[in-house]
Amino acid sequence: MKAYVFPGQGAQFTGMGKDLYDKSPLAKELFENANSILGFRITDLMFTGSDEDLRQTRVTQPAIFLHSTILAAVMGDSFKPDMVGGHSLGEFSALVANKTLTFSDGLILVSKRAMAMQKACEKMPSTMAAILGLDDKIVEEVCASINEIVVPANYNSPGQIVISGSNEGIDKAIDILKEKGAKRAIKLSVGGAFHSPLMEPARLELEEAIKNTFFNKPVCPVYQNVNAKPSIDPESIKTNLVAQLTSPVKWTQSIVNMIADGATSFTEVGPGCVLSGLIKKINRDIITESATF
Repeated sequence: MKAYVFPGQGAQFTGMGKDLYDKSPLAKELFENANSILGFRITDLMFTGSDEDLRQTRVTQPAIFLHSTILAAVMGDSFKPDMVGGHSLGEFSALVANKTLTFSDGLILVSKRAMAMQKACEKMPSTMAAILGLDDKIVEEVCASINEIVVPANYNSPGQIVISGSNEGIDKAIDILKEKGAKRAIKLSVGGAFHSPLMEPARLELEEAIKNTFFNKPVCPVYQNVNAKPSIDPESIKTNLVAQLTSPVKWTQSIVNMIADGATSFTEVGPGCVLSGLIKKINRDIITESATF
Protein backbone atom coordinates (compact mmCIF):
# COMPACT_ATOMS: atom_id res chain seq x y z
CA MET A 1 0.00 0.00 0.00
CA LYS A 2 1.19 3.49 -0.84
CA ALA A 3 1.26 6.25 1.76
CA TYR A 4 1.72 9.95 1.03
CA VAL A 5 3.01 12.35 3.69
CA PHE A 6 3.05 16.15 3.80
CA PRO A 7 5.57 18.36 5.62
CA GLY A 8 4.92 21.14 8.10
CA GLN A 9 6.45 24.46 9.05
CA GLY A 10 10.21 24.67 8.63
CA ALA A 11 10.40 23.07 5.17
CA GLN A 12 10.16 26.40 3.31
CA PHE A 13 12.90 27.79 1.04
CA THR A 14 13.23 30.67 -1.41
CA GLY A 15 12.18 29.57 -4.88
CA MET A 16 9.75 26.93 -3.64
CA GLY A 17 7.07 26.13 -6.19
CA LYS A 18 8.57 28.22 -9.01
CA ASP A 19 9.30 25.17 -11.18
CA LEU A 20 5.68 24.10 -10.79
CA TYR A 21 4.43 27.56 -11.72
CA ASP A 22 6.69 27.80 -14.78
CA LYS A 23 6.11 24.30 -16.16
CA SER A 24 2.48 23.47 -15.37
CA PRO A 25 -0.56 25.50 -16.55
CA LEU A 26 -2.64 23.84 -13.81
CA ALA A 27 -0.13 24.83 -11.15
CA LYS A 28 -0.03 28.41 -12.45
CA GLU A 29 -3.83 28.59 -12.33
CA LEU A 30 -3.91 27.28 -8.75
CA PHE A 31 -1.15 29.63 -7.59
CA GLU A 32 -2.93 32.64 -9.09
CA ASN A 33 -6.17 31.49 -7.48
CA ALA A 34 -4.32 31.38 -4.16
CA ASN A 35 -3.03 34.92 -4.65
CA SER A 36 -6.65 36.07 -5.09
CA ILE A 37 -7.92 34.15 -2.05
CA LEU A 38 -5.16 35.44 0.23
CA GLY A 39 -5.33 39.03 -1.01
CA PHE A 40 -1.57 39.30 -1.62
CA ARG A 41 0.87 37.74 -4.06
CA ILE A 42 2.26 34.94 -1.97
CA THR A 43 3.91 33.61 -5.13
CA ASP A 44 6.28 36.62 -5.17
CA LEU A 45 7.38 35.81 -1.61
CA MET A 46 7.71 32.09 -2.35
CA PHE A 47 9.71 32.55 -5.54
CA THR A 48 11.96 35.52 -4.69
CA GLY A 49 11.33 36.46 -1.06
CA SER A 50 14.05 36.49 1.58
CA ASP A 51 14.42 33.92 4.36
CA GLU A 52 12.97 36.55 6.69
CA ASP A 53 9.91 36.95 4.44
CA LEU A 54 9.31 33.21 4.42
CA ARG A 55 9.65 32.93 8.21
CA GLN A 56 6.56 35.09 8.73
CA THR A 57 3.87 32.70 9.96
CA ARG A 58 1.23 34.27 7.70
CA VAL A 59 3.48 33.40 4.74
CA THR A 60 5.18 30.19 5.86
CA GLN A 61 2.10 28.08 6.48
CA PRO A 62 0.15 28.87 3.30
CA ALA A 63 3.37 28.67 1.25
CA ILE A 64 4.14 25.12 2.36
CA PHE A 65 0.49 24.14 2.00
CA LEU A 66 0.42 25.49 -1.56
CA HIS A 67 3.63 23.77 -2.59
CA SER A 68 2.34 20.42 -1.28
CA THR A 69 -1.23 20.53 -2.55
CA ILE A 70 -0.38 21.92 -5.97
CA LEU A 71 2.37 19.34 -6.45
CA ALA A 72 -0.15 16.60 -5.61
CA ALA A 73 -2.64 18.10 -8.09
CA VAL A 74 -0.06 18.29 -10.87
CA MET A 75 0.89 14.64 -10.34
CA GLY A 76 -2.55 13.81 -11.74
CA ASP A 77 -3.40 10.13 -12.15
CA SER A 78 -0.06 9.04 -10.68
CA PHE A 79 -1.21 10.37 -7.31
CA LYS A 80 -3.10 7.41 -5.89
CA PRO A 81 -2.85 7.30 -2.09
CA ASP A 82 -4.03 4.37 0.00
CA MET A 83 -3.46 6.48 3.11
CA VAL A 84 -2.18 9.97 3.94
CA GLY A 85 -0.67 11.83 6.87
CA GLY A 86 0.76 15.26 7.50
CA HIS A 87 3.11 16.71 10.11
CA SER A 88 1.29 19.53 11.97
CA LEU A 89 0.42 22.04 9.21
CA GLY A 90 0.91 19.19 6.73
CA GLU A 91 -2.28 17.57 7.98
CA PHE A 92 -4.24 20.26 6.11
CA SER A 93 -2.36 19.41 2.91
CA ALA A 94 -3.15 15.74 3.47
CA LEU A 95 -6.85 16.56 3.85
CA VAL A 96 -6.91 18.36 0.51
CA ALA A 97 -4.99 15.52 -1.11
CA ASN A 98 -7.52 12.91 0.06
CA LYS A 99 -10.47 15.12 -0.96
CA THR A 100 -11.73 15.87 2.56
CA LEU A 101 -11.23 19.58 1.89
CA THR A 102 -11.35 21.57 -1.32
CA PHE A 103 -8.22 23.45 -2.30
CA SER A 104 -9.78 26.86 -1.56
CA ASP A 105 -11.30 25.81 1.78
CA GLY A 106 -8.02 24.26 2.84
CA LEU A 107 -6.09 27.42 1.97
CA ILE A 108 -8.56 29.63 3.83
CA LEU A 109 -8.30 27.46 6.95
CA VAL A 110 -4.50 27.39 6.78
CA SER A 111 -4.40 31.18 6.46
CA LYS A 112 -6.73 31.58 9.45
CA ARG A 113 -4.67 29.06 11.41
CA ALA A 114 -1.47 30.95 10.69
CA MET A 115 -2.93 34.30 11.77
CA ALA A 116 -4.50 32.81 14.91
CA MET A 117 -1.23 31.17 15.91
CA GLN A 118 0.67 34.39 15.31
CA LYS A 119 -1.71 36.27 17.63
CA ALA A 120 -1.37 33.57 20.29
CA CYS A 121 2.42 33.81 20.08
CA GLU A 122 2.28 37.57 20.59
CA LYS A 123 0.16 37.22 23.73
CA MET A 124 2.89 35.38 25.63
CA PRO A 125 6.55 34.95 24.74
CA SER A 126 7.23 31.25 24.35
CA THR A 127 9.37 28.83 22.38
CA MET A 128 10.26 25.23 21.51
CA ALA A 129 13.37 23.07 21.82
CA ALA A 130 14.61 19.92 20.11
CA ILE A 131 15.77 17.12 22.40
CA LEU A 132 17.94 14.38 20.90
CA GLY A 133 19.19 11.13 22.35
CA LEU A 134 16.77 10.50 25.21
CA ASP A 135 13.89 8.10 25.67
CA ASP A 136 10.51 9.77 25.25
CA LYS A 137 9.47 8.79 28.78
CA ILE A 138 12.41 10.65 30.33
CA VAL A 139 11.51 13.79 28.39
CA GLU A 140 7.87 13.47 29.43
CA GLU A 141 8.82 13.07 33.10
CA VAL A 142 11.09 16.11 33.04
CA CYS A 143 8.41 18.25 31.38
CA ALA A 144 5.87 17.19 34.02
CA SER A 145 8.28 18.02 36.85
CA ILE A 146 8.72 21.67 35.90
CA ASN A 147 6.49 24.29 37.52
CA GLU A 148 5.94 26.01 34.19
CA ILE A 149 4.09 25.20 30.98
CA VAL A 150 6.40 22.70 29.24
CA VAL A 151 5.03 19.78 27.22
CA PRO A 152 6.12 17.32 24.54
CA ALA A 153 5.07 18.85 21.21
CA ASN A 154 6.43 16.64 18.42
CA TYR A 155 7.26 12.93 18.67
CA ASN A 156 9.35 13.01 15.49
CA SER A 157 11.27 9.73 15.67
CA PRO A 158 12.81 7.50 18.35
CA GLY A 159 15.22 9.66 20.32
CA GLN A 160 14.03 12.89 18.70
CA ILE A 161 11.33 14.86 20.45
CA VAL A 162 10.46 18.57 20.45
CA ILE A 163 9.18 20.26 23.60
CA SER A 164 7.11 23.42 23.78
CA GLY A 165 6.33 25.98 26.47
CA SER A 166 7.16 29.23 28.21
CA ASN A 167 10.64 30.68 27.74
CA GLU A 168 11.54 30.10 31.38
CA GLY A 169 10.12 26.59 31.36
CA ILE A 170 12.03 25.59 28.24
CA ASP A 171 15.29 26.97 29.71
CA LYS A 172 14.78 24.88 32.85
CA ALA A 173 13.90 21.78 30.83
CA ILE A 174 16.99 22.12 28.63
CA ASP A 175 19.28 22.27 31.69
CA ILE A 176 17.70 19.21 33.30
CA LEU A 177 17.58 17.20 30.07
CA LYS A 178 21.27 17.86 29.44
CA GLU A 179 21.97 16.53 32.94
CA LYS A 180 19.90 13.46 32.06
CA GLY A 181 22.18 12.76 29.13
CA ALA A 182 20.56 14.39 26.11
CA LYS A 183 22.96 14.42 23.16
CA ARG A 184 21.51 17.77 22.14
CA ALA A 185 18.96 20.11 23.71
CA ILE A 186 18.63 23.27 21.65
CA LYS A 187 16.08 26.04 21.27
CA LEU A 188 14.40 26.32 17.89
CA SER A 189 13.96 29.51 15.90
CA VAL A 190 10.16 29.56 16.05
CA GLY A 191 7.54 32.18 16.86
CA GLY A 192 6.10 30.46 19.91
CA ALA A 193 5.02 27.34 21.77
CA PHE A 194 3.16 25.43 19.07
CA HIS A 195 1.21 22.31 20.09
CA SER A 196 1.02 23.40 23.72
CA PRO A 197 -1.68 24.84 26.02
CA LEU A 198 -0.36 28.31 25.10
CA MET A 199 -2.06 27.87 21.71
CA GLU A 200 -5.51 27.75 23.34
CA PRO A 201 -6.57 31.19 21.97
CA ALA A 202 -5.68 29.98 18.47
CA ARG A 203 -7.52 26.71 19.01
CA LEU A 204 -10.73 28.54 19.92
CA GLU A 205 -10.43 30.79 16.88
CA LEU A 206 -9.71 27.93 14.49
CA GLU A 207 -12.47 25.78 15.98
CA GLU A 208 -15.10 28.25 14.78
CA ALA A 209 -13.65 28.33 11.27
CA ILE A 210 -13.41 24.53 11.02
CA LYS A 211 -16.94 24.11 12.39
CA ASN A 212 -18.27 26.31 9.58
CA THR A 213 -16.34 24.51 6.79
CA PHE A 214 -17.77 21.53 4.92
CA PHE A 215 -15.66 18.37 5.14
CA ASN A 216 -16.24 15.64 2.55
CA LYS A 217 -15.80 11.94 3.22
CA PRO A 218 -12.20 11.27 2.16
CA VAL A 219 -11.14 8.87 -0.57
CA CYS A 220 -8.65 7.23 1.82
CA PRO A 221 -7.87 7.35 5.55
CA VAL A 222 -5.90 10.18 7.12
CA TYR A 223 -3.68 9.32 10.09
CA GLN A 224 -4.12 12.31 12.35
CA ASN A 225 -1.51 13.89 14.61
CA VAL A 226 -3.63 13.85 17.76
CA ASN A 227 -4.18 10.09 18.03
CA ALA A 228 -2.01 8.58 15.25
CA LYS A 229 -5.05 6.62 14.08
CA PRO A 230 -6.76 6.44 10.68
CA SER A 231 -10.02 8.29 10.14
CA ILE A 232 -12.52 8.63 7.31
CA ASP A 233 -15.30 10.25 9.36
CA PRO A 234 -15.59 13.99 8.59
CA GLU A 235 -16.78 14.94 12.08
CA SER A 236 -13.99 13.01 13.79
CA ILE A 237 -11.47 14.59 11.43
CA LYS A 238 -12.78 18.05 12.36
CA THR A 239 -12.55 17.34 16.09
CA ASN A 240 -8.99 16.03 15.82
CA LEU A 241 -7.91 18.91 13.60
CA VAL A 242 -9.07 21.43 16.20
CA ALA A 243 -7.39 19.54 19.05
CA GLN A 244 -4.14 19.41 17.08
CA LEU A 245 -3.19 23.00 17.96
CA THR A 246 -2.82 22.28 21.67
CA SER A 247 -1.84 18.60 21.45
CA PRO A 248 1.42 16.88 20.52
CA VAL A 249 2.14 15.69 16.99
CA LYS A 250 2.37 11.91 17.28
CA TRP A 251 4.43 11.43 14.16
CA THR A 252 6.42 8.38 15.25
CA GLN A 253 3.24 6.65 16.34
CA SER A 254 1.47 7.57 13.08
CA ILE A 255 4.20 6.09 10.89
CA VAL A 256 4.35 2.92 13.00
CA ASN A 257 0.59 2.52 12.66
CA MET A 258 0.62 3.20 8.91
CA ILE A 259 3.25 0.50 8.43
CA ALA A 260 1.30 -1.90 10.66
CA ASP A 261 -1.78 -1.23 8.52
CA GLY A 262 0.02 -2.15 5.31
CA ALA A 263 2.05 0.85 4.09
CA THR A 264 4.99 -0.44 2.05
CA SER A 265 6.27 2.90 0.72
CA PHE A 266 6.05 6.58 1.65
CA THR A 267 6.12 9.49 -0.79
CA GLU A 268 6.82 12.94 0.65
CA VAL A 269 4.84 15.63 -1.16
CA GLY A 270 6.10 19.18 -0.69
CA PRO A 271 9.30 21.12 -0.02
CA GLY A 272 12.28 19.30 1.42
CA CYS A 273 12.74 15.73 2.59
CA VAL A 274 12.61 16.07 6.38
CA LEU A 275 9.78 13.57 6.78
CA SER A 276 11.56 10.96 4.67
CA GLY A 277 14.54 11.23 7.02
CA LEU A 278 12.33 10.80 10.08
CA ILE A 279 10.56 7.80 8.55
CA LYS A 280 13.91 6.09 7.91
CA LYS A 281 14.79 6.61 11.58
CA ILE A 282 11.49 5.02 12.56
CA ASN A 283 11.90 2.06 10.17
CA ARG A 284 15.10 1.85 8.13
CA ASP A 285 13.70 -0.87 5.85
CA ILE A 286 10.76 1.12 4.51
CA ILE A 287 10.88 2.70 1.03
CA THR A 288 10.77 6.52 0.94
CA GLU A 289 10.86 8.96 -1.98
CA SER A 290 10.09 12.57 -2.85
CA ALA A 291 7.21 13.38 -5.18
CA THR A 292 7.99 14.55 -8.71
CA PHE A 293 5.87 15.76 -11.62
